[in-house]
Amino acid sequence: MVSVHEHVIELPKRIVIGSGVLKSVGKIFRDLQLGEPILIVTGPHVVKMYADLLIGSLEEAGYREIYTFIARDATRATAENAVTAAKEYKVKTIIGFGGGKSIDVAKYTAHVANSAFVSIPTAASHDGIASPFASLKGISRPYSVKARTPIAIIADTKIIAKAPRRLLIAGAGDLIAKLTAVRDWRLAHRLKGEYYGEYAASLALLSAKHVIKYASIIRHGGEEAARIVVEGLISSGVAMCIAGSTRPASGSEHLFSHALDMLAPKPALHGEQVALGTIMMMYLHGGNWRAVRATMKRLGLPVTAKELGIEDSIIIKALTIAHKIRPERYTILGESGLTWEAAEKLARITKVIE
Repeated sequence: MVSVHEHVIELPKRIVIGSGVLKSVGKIFRDLQLGEPILIVTGPHVVKMYADLLIGSLEEAGYREIYTFIARDATRATAENAVTAAKEYKVKTIIGFGGGKSIDVAKYTAHVANSAFVSIPTAASHDGIASPFASLKGISRPYSVKARTPIAIIADTKIIAKAPRRLLIAGAGDLIAKLTAVRDWRLAHRLKGEYYGEYAASLALLSAKHVIKYASIIRHGGEEAARIVVEGLISSGVAMCIAGSTRPASGSEHLFSHALDMLAPKPALHGEQVALGTIMMMYLHGGNWRAVRATMKRLGLPVTAKELGIEDSIIIKALTIAHKIRPERYTILGESGLTWEAAEKLARITKVIE
């Protein structure tokens, strides 16, 4: 008898990727019959660079009630301020316009304020651009909370290609992480009877393979690289929509990254940290960690603690506490985690520490 796991799948209605598509936002909004007032949640840099283009496109399509909220960080406090603004203006549609922080704040705000959410990324640094989960600092747990699935994702490759190349490479790193996330999910299914969705898992793995195949193009940046990474990040986000959880995209390598965020005085980028974690978790899974490391080198991602700018002892400590971050999420780290000795040995074998 097959047990049926029931969940509702909400998917984006429209995904538009291309050069210069920001100027079509107004038309896309009209096609989808999105209502106003509209609240644009964005960052101080993006507002200076591109807000006029976005607002111009909306006004051209006849939208008049457009408000802007500047999110300087992705903390709970900022998100609550955005919620207050959304409720005050009786907002019908919220746009996340910018990098990961703006999009996380926007999708959380849309969820709480019960508004439609549109994701317009200006950088491709992680798969939050399409997922129904938000990462906010200052909540009791350092990982994702349920948020609103974007009704539309509009990714202008011309703008994304202009973002610092390091962000694009980090986005590729977040996709590499799916190699171990899916293994952890499968393991939890086998050992704990957790629901496992083959289709969502396959889709997440496909996004990782996509990056591996085009690593040399991604490394050099540019519009083609931006498109490849954005497509991968969107398919990973859609895999999470289908699974109804972050399982296909986030496993032990993400727990390691969350631990680094808590311990390191200056953490690296999310995608860089999870990719480094993937090398070590792949070793624990008995997989080909050397191939993961080689791909990361081809991409130009950091493969050692030193390149990441984080001390060896912090890497080891993070490995020993990672399993405690989400005790309900079973991974290769098990329920009791790694001892200091085992963690140090793991980091040395995989050349993460010298």
